[in-house]
Amino acid sequence: QVQLVESGGGLVQAGGSLRLSCAASGSIFSITTMGWYRQAPGKQRELVATITSGTNTNYADSVKGRFTISRDNAKNTVYLQMNSLKPEDTAVYYCNADTNVVLAFRPLRYWGQGTQVTVSS
Repeated sequence: QVQLVESGGGLVQAGGSLRLSCAASGSIFSITTMGWYRQAPGKQRELVATITSGTNTNYADSVKGRFTISRDNAKNTVYLQMNSLKPEDTAVYYCNADTNVVLAFRPLRYWGQGTQVTVSS
């Protein structure tokens, strides 16, 4: 079992910045890739950014150049630095962690509870 706890969400004006944190606990030795997803009202959950255990990163086109994902393995924490925020970035942001446990040909994935980010215009 892996537990993920997000923090750092809030209300910010357009153009502002926020940093989200996600602390992992439990079977952390099994964690491989970690990432951030978001879900806006009435929309499907979408990928924001991922980072592998080797710190290779991947970003959605909509956030490239504005968001940065990073990982501190010593603290078992992944971060999402969000700059130049736009109203369309408003969503609940979820942290996730893939593990090296495979079920039905897919890595077992854990999710945090989500943190609200609201960007006002």
